[in-house]
Amino acid sequence: MMMDEAAQQKMQFMFALRSHGVTDARVLSAMEAIDRSYFVKGIFSARAYEDTPLPIACGQTISQPSVVAMMTQALKLSPRDKVLEVGTGSGYQAAILSQLVRRVYTVDRHARLVKDAMSLFRRLDLNNITALIADGSYGLPEQAPFDRIILTAAAEDPPGPLLAQLKVGGIMVLPVGQSDAVQSLIRVTKTEDGLHYDELRPVRFVPLVEGLGKD
Repeated sequence: MMMDEAAQQKMQFMFALRSHGVTDARVLSAMEAIDRSYFVKGIFSARAYEDTPLPIACGQTISQPSVVAMMTQALKLSPRDKVLEVGTGSGYQAAILSQLVRRVYTVDRHARLVKDAMSLFRRLDLNNITALIADGSYGLPEQAPFDRIILTAAAEDPPGPLLAQLKVGGIMVLPVGQSDAVQSLIRVTKTEDGLHYDELRPVRFVPLVEGLGKD
């Protein structure tokens, strides 16, 4: 019997994740459970299963699935974690995180993106995500500290306010570098002795911008 096209696309999608070194079974299950096609609109919806970044509203992008999966894996999540995501975007990364942790707080400077993401979370019955319009470079002090923090926009250095909101023993994963050059995905682990940095791989993300968006 011929495999239908959607099933074939899904199989290729999962294969692409594994071929990029995503081995965590919980992360792979979450990537399989959350259908990326909900988060890609219009003419790009046909390309939802491609391992490529795609444009979304407000001049932003939805990251390629293998990068979403690798960043998620790098966080070393546990089911009791409280996570802050800076850069809600389409909501796809937050939806993946929601499958793996107790509570996700996600912030974005664009009101339109937060509104669209919230309605999607409701539609998909993802009740452990709180999405807020905020300047992510300042984090979310009223909900701190966090077990894990993830940035889906590139900073020149890990922002001080976010490091301050990370628990001792916590992990932050973010792209670091100039917006017009290749950036590095790094993992920062906060210990009693200070901060430890691991460089994971080169990436390219939109820059982290201070202030709120106009839309």
